[in-house]
Amino acid sequence: MKRSFLLAAAAFIATVAYAQLNVQLHYDLGHNLYGEQLSNRQYVTATVENFTPDKWGSTYFFIDADFGERFIKSAYGEISRELRFWKAPIAIHLEYNGGLQRAPYGYDDAYLLGAAWNWHSKDFTKTFSLQLMYKFLSHKENHDDCHHSAQLTAVWGLHFAKGLCTFSGYLDVWYDKAVNGRVVLSSEPQFWVNLWRLPRISDQAKWSVGTEWEISNNLVWPAEGKNNRFYVIPTVAMKWTF
Repeated sequence: MKRSFLLAAAAFIATVAYAQLNVQLHYDLGHNLYGEQLSNRQYVTATVENFTPDKWGSTYFFIDADFGERFIKSAYGEISRELRFWKAPIAIHLEYNGGLQRAPYGYDDAYLLGAAWNWHSKDFTKTFSLQLMYKFLSHKENHDDCHHSAQLTAVWGLHFAKGLCTFSGYLDVWYDKAVNGRVVLSSEPQFWVNLWRLPRISDQAKWSVGTEWEISNNLVWPAEGKNNRFYVIPTVAMKWTF
């Protein structure tokens, strides 16, 4: 969900020789924890994401579809391209973020350009990416609010217990003059149990079960008011990796 995983896959640099595609389904607990305050929030989010490396770098994208009680409430996606024609672990990073929403507060477009430093252990059980980018925020409703910004992103992945468990996630921090303190924070750590690693389960049945924790400040819009507070919203999730 919202970069549900620029995650371990996106930290895998171009030395990885295969594409990675997964589909996730998350049940959101925001209603249970915050009640009417987040009554406008989705109940279920479906995510499709893909990471594909090549000899010039890598391409990553995801699409989120948020479901309410009777319909799709919104759709959000991000797509990024990293270019690297040299041996140093620094890549050029280009990215677009945007989406559609039925609620009064729609998604604004964001365009990013910067550099990414990528690292992985020899066996790829540990991955890390640090990105520093220029960000242009394009406000759809009020073009006078379009402005220049900067974003710092960290992405990590950790596979342990012989591949049974995965801890991964990202942290975004960016400047936005429209919010309190002019800084937005968004992080979504995930923990997965990869069921195909268990005895007597086929390694072709690539099911995982787990959770994602959406940690944010100045990002989530409540049913009434403005995006000017801190939230921690967990999900219960399942995933199929192709």
